[in-house]
Amino acid sequence: MNQQMSQWEDFAARHSVGDVVSGHVVKIVPFGAFVEIEGVHGLLVEHDQPAEGATVSVRIAQIDHDKQRFSLTAV
Repeated sequence: MNQQMSQWEDFAARHSVGDVVSGHVVKIVPFGAFVEIEGVHGLLVEHDQPAEGATVSVRIAQIDHDKQRFSLTAV
């Protein structure tokens, strides 16, 4: 098992939809920002985007286990 898959499995085992977590903004894109939480990246979609490198508190809005991705909303 590669490290990325292991990080995803660890993340998915510890968190559920609705959890509030803290992460770092790693990339700003036109439709939101990617936030790294415990080694995995989730997509934060909002109108007032934080700056790259900022630490943010976010709520897990959706987890897609099959595609190993999750979406976030601002707290």
